[in-house]
Amino acid sequence: MIAQHFEYTVATSLGEAVSLLQKYGDRAKLLAGGHSLVPMMKLRLASPEVLIDIGRLSELSYVMEENGALRIGALTTHHSIESSEVVGRGCRSLAEAAGEIGDIQVRNKGTIGGSVAHADPAADYPATLLAFDATIVTLGPRGERSIHASDFFVDMLTTALEPGEIVREIRIPVHSGRSGSAYLKFAQKASGFAICGVSAVVDLDGAGAISKVAVGITGVGNKAFRGAGTETALRGQQPSPGLLRSACEKAAAGVVALDDIHASAGYRLDLARIYARRALEKAVERAG
Repeated sequence: MIAQHFEYTVATSLGEAVSLLQKYGDRAKLLAGGHSLVPMMKLRLASPEVLIDIGRLSELSYVMEENGALRIGALTTHHSIESSEVVGRGCRSLAEAAGEIGDIQVRNKGTIGGSVAHADPAADYPATLLAFDATIVTLGPRGERSIHASDFFVDMLTTALEPGEIVREIRIPVHSGRSGSAYLKFAQKASGFAICGVSAVVDLDGAGAISKVAVGITGVGNKAFRGAGTETALRGQQPSPGLLRSACEKAAAGVVALDDIHASAGYRLDLARIYARRALEKAVERAG
């Protein structure tokens, strides 16, 4: 199908983009990589009257480590994140998540800000952003806001973004010492989207016990979520294969799983337990 008629305008600065969103309101959509929006427009699932192209705003494309945090501009491409030495050193699971997105063409054009704002329940980034307690920085008519990842992802394709707001930056605390992270997923073969994806972050203390642990899970429910039951069962414990296996039985406790043509709800819940254990095993190995 062909998209409905729309006007196209290019924002030359972040401030101009915010102003244009204010001007056109609900009639406008932002265009960055376009890998989610354009297919929706072709299927008439989205019919914006105005497209505001922000893809040329170089001020939103960067990766840096500053004051103990990883700062990533919203227009940074998946490939840039996947291949970044800074990301690989400070947040390995994010680099792995970026490398699992689509194919090389998608990774060369798609952006982290676009993916985060779209909030697809099968997207790869949210699991890692939740596991690392990331912050999403936005800019809108009322200025800048910092939104914790746990508050940002509200429901399927729904975020805490307010009208006229743009994702400006992702900030991820960098763990030091004996810390390891990993992202693993079971993908839908045609699209590459996660039927289940798990990001695990583990910190070990001097005695080798788990001092901090976080498990983010995507693809299973209406939105990405933390495996709180697993985290509670592991915190303060010495990691062992038996402990990880039993703790991961609670990985998706209380979650209503998606049930569709790609996987049943029961299958997704099984994958959550299995991939949580595998990701934790790899994170513990890297921390050690």
